[in-house]
Amino acid sequence: MTAMPFRLPSTAPRAPLTRFAPAPTGYLHLGHVASAVWVWGVARALGGRVLLRVEDHDRSRSRPEYEQALLDDLDWLGLEPDLGLPAAYRAGRCEYRQSERGAVYDHELGRLSTAGLLFACDCSRRRLRESGPDLPNVETPYDGRCRHRGLTIQPGRGVRVRMEGGTERFTDLRLGAQEQDPSEQCGHLLVRDRLGQWTYQFAVTVDDWRQGVDLVIRGADLLASTGRQLRLARLLGRETPPAFLHHPLILAPTGAKLSKANRDTGVRDLRAAGMSAAEVLGAAAHATGLLPASSTLGASDLGGLFLAS
Repeated sequence: MTAMPFRLPSTAPRAPLTRFAPAPTGYLHLGHVASAVWVWGVARALGGRVLLRVEDHDRSRSRPEYEQALLDDLDWLGLEPDLGLPAAYRAGRCEYRQSERGAVYDHELGRLSTAGLLFACDCSRRRLRESGPDLPNVETPYDGRCRHRGLTIQPGRGVRVRMEGGTERFTDLRLGAQEQDPSEQCGHLLVRDRLGQWTYQFAVTVDDWRQGVDLVIRGADLLASTGRQLRLARLLGRETPPAFLHHPLILAPTGAKLSKANRDTGVRDLRAAGMSAAEVLGAAAHATGLLPASSTLGASDLGGLFLAS
């Protein structure tokens, strides 16, 4: 089956370090495989490397069995990372599991505090939901209620970083020029919640910087997170931002994006139904427009789906 290569722009970084960073809150599904196809494929086309990071910052939903399952599924698919897990485990290092990086996050939070950029927040999720219009798929920005209340940062209270008004501009390697104002999108950004858990936005921004990731490849559903992560990285001191590429999503028949509850697209279920690894990779590539029809595709073939300008 002839592929339809996606042409990467000349601005794409050469020999980049990118990452595949699933959350162990369920089993991998075809949408995760599609993301892996883009991550490994683009990395190989650009002569780069892939870091595997487990994003288990949500301790209430992460499970060891899910983490092991995702490692098993990647191994079955033939997707071998160049850095990170599971090689880090074999070397006795766990810095690529977010739950092991509390000291790093504490250090970076302290630097933001010293710069006077943090404030405590005791708003509940219910109060946040009720502070704006209840519209489907519309983010309600934090209204700044606690910004000037002078609350002390202590257990049981969230921590937010000040996000003043201003536009963040970047060029997505697939979608082109983008403009976002984090203060209008999300308001002052939550970096640690009331349970003491690090938020996704904070943990990934710190990790991408400190682990040297200079190309972030992820689904288009996370495009809106980019401006706030660029702003946060700059506040932390990152001088050169990473490049971003947001790939198409695989949608369920309802039009919603796939979730871990979609058992008909789960990698474990597809394996049980008799599909080979090459068939699963081919189906994921086809579903995101990289193949004209579903076919077989080996892990070593992924770089051929992309052309570097």
